[in-house]
Amino acid sequence: MAKDAALSVLEYLQNLITRHRKANVILATGNSQIMFLRALTTLGGIDWSQVTLFHLDEYLGISADHPASFRYYLQEKVEKFITPRQFHYIQGDTNEPLEECDRYTQLLSAQPIDLVLLGIGDNGHLAFNDPSVANFNDPQTIKLVKLDLTSRQQQVNQGHFPHLDAVPQYAFTVTIPAICSAKKIFCLAPEKRKAEVIRNILYNPISTIYPASILRQKSQATLFLDTNSASLISK
Repeated sequence: MAKDAALSVLEYLQNLITRHRKANVILATGNSQIMFLRALTTLGGIDWSQVTLFHLDEYLGISADHPASFRYYLQEKVEKFITPRQFHYIQGDTNEPLEECDRYTQLLSAQPIDLVLLGIGDNGHLAFNDPSVANFNDPQTIKLVKLDLTSRQQQVNQGHFPHLDAVPQYAFTVTIPAICSAKKIFCLAPEKRKAEVIRNILYNPISTIYPASILRQKSQATLFLDTNSASLISK
């Protein structure tokens, strides 16, 4: 699944760069992206010097060298292997979080976003748009949110933090309308633990109860599953 998704991104970016000499991409983090990013950064064939990169979310109050920081994740899994035109990181340890929202909003709004890469959280979230804060008509591009218990526990379960109290309670997140404004959306959701939430996203009404369900309305969105995550989908 990871390799097929990487090949789809490769083809899309090659065509985009051939036509426009540039591309703007927002990357996701998390365990669902590890094998995909490894494949994408080692395939070759992408002129990364024409690609500007952003990312979806970051914890508030965590430095870029913290092992659980999404900046650290992307530096280790992406920027060590490719050299993009620019990589704009959310500064999670800023002393002025609202100003950081404004700064990143301006960066994202300066050009169309050609591609957003996504995972799906255990509670159906996209980025850190948990059910409690997700808004399909959000006027903001990036905002500061309080993380719900499921999101925080997921970070512990995946080994990013030693215990729940160590997980920050607040984070920056790109909003759902900003995600859905991208020209192309590729969403990767592998593993057996995602099977139930995938079924709920695909078969329940589209609502913020399962924020990722909004992708069903987006013709530019592609959902990549493996056999395990697709195991509860009706044939």
